[in-house]
Amino acid sequence: MPVLIALLCGIAACAVLPALPAATACLGLAAGAAALAACLPSRLRPWAALAPAFLLGLGYAAWRAEHRLAQQLPADWQQRPVVFIGEVRGLPQPGEYGTRLTMEVERTLTPGVKLPQTVRLTDFRGREWPTGSRWRAEARFKRSRGTANPFGFDVEQWQWSEGVLATGSLGPGERRLEDSRAPLVQVDRVRAALVARVERVLGESREAALIAALTVGAQQRVAREDWRLFAATGLTHLISISGLHITMLAGLAAAALAWLSRRLPTFGFPPRLLIAGGAFLTAAAYALLAGLSVPTQRTLFMLGVGLAALCLRRGLSPFRIWWLALAVVLLIDPFCVLAPGVWLSFGLVAALMASSIARRRAPGKWRAALAGQWAAGVCTLAPLVWWFGGIPLVSPLANALGIPYVSLLLTPLALAAVLLPLEWPLHWAAWLARGFFWGVERLAQAPPMPLAGTPLPLFLLALLGSAWLIAPRGVPGKGLAALLLLPMLLYRPPPPVLGEFRATMLDVGQGLAVLVQTRNRALLFDTGLGGAERVLLPQLRGLGVKKLDGLVLSHHHSDHDGAAAELAAAMPPGRVLAGQPESLAELGLSGEGCRLGQSWAWDGVRFDVLGPPDAAPANDENARSCILRVAGMRHALLLSGDAPEAVERALAGQPGLRLRSTVLAAGHHGSRTATGAAWLAAARPEVVLISAGYLNRYRHPHPSVLRRAEEAGAAVLRTDLDGALTLEFGDGVEWSCLRDSQRRYWRERGDCGEPP
Repeated sequence: MPVLIALLCGIAACAVLPALPAATACLGLAAGAAALAACLPSRLRPWAALAPAFLLGLGYAAWRAEHRLAQQLPADWQQRPVVFIGEVRGLPQPGEYGTRLTMEVERTLTPGVKLPQTVRLTDFRGREWPTGSRWRAEARFKRSRGTANPFGFDVEQWQWSEGVLATGSLGPGERRLEDSRAPLVQVDRVRAALVARVERVLGESREAALIAALTVGAQQRVAREDWRLFAATGLTHLISISGLHITMLAGLAAAALAWLSRRLPTFGFPPRLLIAGGAFLTAAAYALLAGLSVPTQRTLFMLGVGLAALCLRRGLSPFRIWWLALAVVLLIDPFCVLAPGVWLSFGLVAALMASSIARRRAPGKWRAALAGQWAAGVCTLAPLVWWFGGIPLVSPLANALGIPYVSLLLTPLALAAVLLPLEWPLHWAAWLARGFFWGVERLAQAPPMPLAGTPLPLFLLALLGSAWLIAPRGVPGKGLAALLLLPMLLYRPPPPVLGEFRATMLDVGQGLAVLVQTRNRALLFDTGLGGAERVLLPQLRGLGVKKLDGLVLSHHHSDHDGAAAELAAAMPPGRVLAGQPESLAELGLSGEGCRLGQSWAWDGVRFDVLGPPDAAPANDENARSCILRVAGMRHALLLSGDAPEAVERALAGQPGLRLRSTVLAAGHHGSRTATGAAWLAAARPEVVLISAGYLNRYRHPHPSVLRRAEEAGAAVLRTDLDGALTLEFGDGVEWSCLRDSQRRYWRERGDCGEPP
């Protein structure tokens, strides 16, 4: 078993390496290490075998990664039209801005380029793309890319783990071909038909969306507001067809078959084989109905290994079965180590097993249920903080009530309702769904417990404490185990010293959001696009910001103040300034307009409002952008929103106005209409920051802006290439870029201001 564990550690380690090792080199080293281990004394061989096993796992994962990287879209074919033949897989997702769908590429028709096997596409025209249909279509692609920030959901990591290597937007001129007849496509058509039936009977309601998510895995129909409720109560995992639901359903099937086997003849078949086989087939049918998504496949593999061991009577301990199931999952899909769901599901199973070992007699049902709930709650604490930046205080109660309600009551009834050709079971399931929402809405009113991003040593310490807490009674020192969790729960990032400040330009895509932190205060300059829960709030919480003392909205464009309303609802700001104060009421905020001469100091750091000028035209929203200069004891940062070059020249020519700044945020995302020569000459920056979306349709930043910055001798940092940017303004200005500081072989990175 230690050799198997070493093999799995090698597979897992590959996913977090900054650069991909050569598979042939790893496998060669493994062979050499194995030969060396064979020459050692027999008592040392078991330990010496760990090194070749680790290298073998590393080489295997690297070999699989090399094959996946070879499928990547060539960089010079990004955003160029490509004609291809593809098949619609899964359930297309209609939305506010168009339809999102997944296609399996059969072949690429454009010479000189080959598309990856799986691509995600957006149709902004909202056309119909039936499940299983085949098309000759044209699209513009780019490599799978997401915003790169230190906290929250990592889209790029998720896309890599799912095998999605390119995304694109569909163009006109599509032609439908003969539909696919593949077995899995037929399943997808059945799923689509079931969703249509549910919505026909119940309407496009939240209850219908929940039933569709629990039965056929159509999670995309659940509204964003409902996802917020689930996140606030720690119940998000219940809405996906996860290992919990599949295992629960398999358990119900096993119990029913066991009851029948005691009352009906089995015709010579051992009852255990009938029970195990029936439970596995039930789980497989449910996973198939869910579209055989990657998480359901993992659960099915794990369940299959466990049932096979039971049937073969190999005398394996529960933990040996657990390790074998994990080995099957990682060997089939070595990239799944990047999915938090894998570790949460396997970790929960391990916690439940650990809570029941070394007992002289089995506890009662209620006591066993409470012990399992305690073990699950303790062991998910550290992972939830690590991956999601906090824990809802109401989560233990919500899960204690929600797990049996959803897994044992709502999900089985919903499955029966969608499969039976009757309408009244669907109405019953909808009634149960309404009850679920009623409870979630009340539990969501409890206050959350946001926690700052945890360093790896504190996370590992908390994991050790969690395992210690759920250990059997005979393990000494359990009363002290909780102390190992305190460093993670109490951790706060070290703040700047007095007179210095830290600025973080978040990667919000084609928008702007800059967080300025002094010793005891925090100010946010712009919020980026809508959806504060997507990027903004996870970053603020992860950086240890519990309160915003100031919010500056440069002007009323959605890429600058689109998330302001959601931000204010979750984290009400103190002082609010806006370049267009008349827009604040629309955002549900109250504040004042930006005016030249406004100034204040926090912790020895000075904040000066330099614009907009009084003469700014009222019909030019960009010209009314608020301009803010933040100055510490030695260095300053200048932020100007989308102020155009005419405003820059007017301010640069104003006598006595202090513009000298070590760091300058380029105006209008690096557009050629801003960051002119006069502005650069007045500010004399050493560093220029640019916040823009990767390969955005406006083609920001413009080459002329990059050329002017280079001529001014300034280093250029870009969120589209470098991810989130963090700058420390102390004796000097030190910066770091997320794509450089958190390098991964599957994540592209920029030069982080280094000359090419």
